[in-house]
Amino acid sequence: MPSEPPPSPDSNPPASTDPIIPAITTQNPEPVATVSVPQGEGQSAARSAHENPGACTLAIDIGGTGIKMIVLDADAKPINERARTLTPHPATAEAVLEVIRTMVQAQPAFDRVAVGFPGIVKRGVTINAPNLGNDYWRDFPLQERVAAITGKPARAMNDADLQGYGVISGKGVELALTLGTGVGAGLYVDGRLVPNLELGHQPWKKDQTYEERLSDAQLNELGKKHWSRRVLEMIEQLEPIFNYDTLYLGGGNAEHIKGELPANVRIFTNVEGMAGGVRIWTTAPT
Repeated sequence: MPSEPPPSPDSNPPASTDPIIPAITTQNPEPVATVSVPQGEGQSAARSAHENPGACTLAIDIGGTGIKMIVLDADAKPINERARTLTPHPATAEAVLEVIRTMVQAQPAFDRVAVGFPGIVKRGVTINAPNLGNDYWRDFPLQERVAAITGKPARAMNDADLQGYGVISGKGVELALTLGTGVGAGLYVDGRLVPNLELGHQPWKKDQTYEERLSDAQLNELGKKHWSRRVLEMIEQLEPIFNYDTLYLGGGNAEHIKGELPANVRIFTNVEGMAGGVRIWTTAPT
């Protein structure tokens, strides 16, 4: 049998390994990461995930306390009830993937996967995981492994970055913060993501970081009223730094905020944020 001829110069090149973080709007976002697909399926699977206007997306949110997932239709509307399972401890990569493998079996059919991860993610590879264990997740190919588990093309990115994509308008400067086990942050300028901001680990007050003062542990220790005062103090601190048009507050503890929020601050739910899993898939990579 004759050998295959080499590809012509006009052939499509292999998918880039560089991250793609272009501007988006919530109606027509650009992609924010490269695509991993199970070995053997190649570019055709990734292209199909983009080109199918009715594609359903499995959105996975890996958190320090719980692992959530839901299947969303092409309009980012839930098809099923959000599922949640406690994060295993120790939260090794293999233990977390085993939970995901089990949870996926109970989900309705889907065409592609989006994963939010509580740490820095570059080109689908996790760099750290402060609330899961940095040593467990250093340089771990999460995107590739989730694609292998599900048999579908997958994208992985920082969890707050993904959640923000679910709620931003794509206009002006927008900041999304998630208040849960820790504090996550996603910053967007006209829909363009500034990836892996990791604001929660920056110094704030009394030699403590934002996360150390606003974590779930602090909420439980201080109570909702005192903790909420700290949230309001954080807002006063961040507004003149970022001069954002809108601040979005999400995560499991956002619902516990007491007191009046500024007019340009909006609270969003986890399911609303997980809609970002659809929006990062809307347009094929260029």
